[in-house]
Amino acid sequence: MDRRTVIKGGLAMAGVLAAPAYLRAQSNKKISMLTWNIADQEAFFKEQFADFIKDNPGVEIEWLDKKGPELPAFYQTQLVAGTAPDIVDLQGMIWVEWAANGALLDMSPMLEKEPAVAKLYNPDYLSGFVYDKKQFAIPFYVAKTLLYYNKTMFKEAGLSAPPRSFDEIIKFSEAMAKGEKTGFLTLNFDWLYWPLMRMNGVELLKPDMRTPAFNTPETAAVLEKLAKATSSGGINKIAWTGRWVEPNGAFAAGNVGMLQAHSASYFFVKGQGPWVNPDTLGATQAPGNWSTPTNHAFVISKSSKNPELAWSLIKHMTGNKWATRFALSRRILTGNIEADNSVLAKMKTEDPLAHAVLQTQIEHTDKMTGNWPLPNDAQVKDAFWPEIQNAVLGRKDPKTALADAERAVTRVMRRS
Repeated sequence: MDRRTVIKGGLAMAGVLAAPAYLRAQSNKKISMLTWNIADQEAFFKEQFADFIKDNPGVEIEWLDKKGPELPAFYQTQLVAGTAPDIVDLQGMIWVEWAANGALLDMSPMLEKEPAVAKLYNPDYLSGFVYDKKQFAIPFYVAKTLLYYNKTMFKEAGLSAPPRSFDEIIKFSEAMAKGEKTGFLTLNFDWLYWPLMRMNGVELLKPDMRTPAFNTPETAAVLEKLAKATSSGGINKIAWTGRWVEPNGAFAAGNVGMLQAHSASYFFVKGQGPWVNPDTLGATQAPGNWSTPTNHAFVISKSSKNPELAWSLIKHMTGNKWATRFALSRRILTGNIEADNSVLAKMKTEDPLAHAVLQTQIEHTDKMTGNWPLPNDAQVKDAFWPEIQNAVLGRKDPKTALADAERAVTRVMRRS
């Protein structure tokens, strides 16, 4: 069910409203916010909204939450209807298309007026929300990929340390493959597998960001190695066919040696894997320190009648006080430097393994990949991924798959 909460002028009043249509704020003291599958935080939002209203008497905040699969279509519908919420929480790179189409407010002038605000955030996470030299989003909570490894399986295979190169990932995977055990898994949605390409020097596009650059002998060699390891059982086929539950669940079962996934996977794996503890699970950077981010950020609809008020609420929610509260309560990182340092300090004593996982999220943030600011990102994925999947699953030879992917991506880029 959708969760709709209204906080009015200093009065902490909340409830689920039955109105089927999204109510657009009309008065100068109203503002609306749409979030992405975080309805469980209603009590937290009520508290911080009430705190905001103390400094902004008379303001009314309406909050609506939608599940991930529903939010993009819902927001697009509201944009077309002219009833878009003032603030929206968007995930991944989906924001770029709306920014390119003129739906989002450029927040660069606001940051220029308040340079101290930009300094609150990790600069690499913040710059990940820049398109056409304009800042369209502010980090809400962040995550990027890392490499988890099963220490028990490593020991059984005679492996003393995590892999330091792509070739060692392949070698280690095959060394751990035995019976029902496999060596490696990766999440594959939202370009989360791209570090495997980047550590081999593979680029998706040329510097013009329009021309495919991936159809090379080097890429073919990477796909050939992945296909061979998949066929032999070194790489679990779920790496190429699953999305979230399947690969994380397979790793949690304790029969897979390595998992390339973002930090949120730790809590899923820990919850399902009774074997997980600091002695059995390791967390480290992928070879070359490459990672793919999958972040959440706040944007302001360009149609907002109260952009300054929306900006103030975003600053309030992502500033040191409330970002720290949020990070500590959910054990996640926010991109806010002070907040993230606070949760890391607490995790170091309370949950050393969680600390090791989260520590990777603030390291080597200059080596993030797979986060190209493409307005047609979804279309490029849909054109590229099926052919890569064909190659690694042995349905096509790598050269043919790459040629087909190049044609498909070229068509997409030409249409844009």
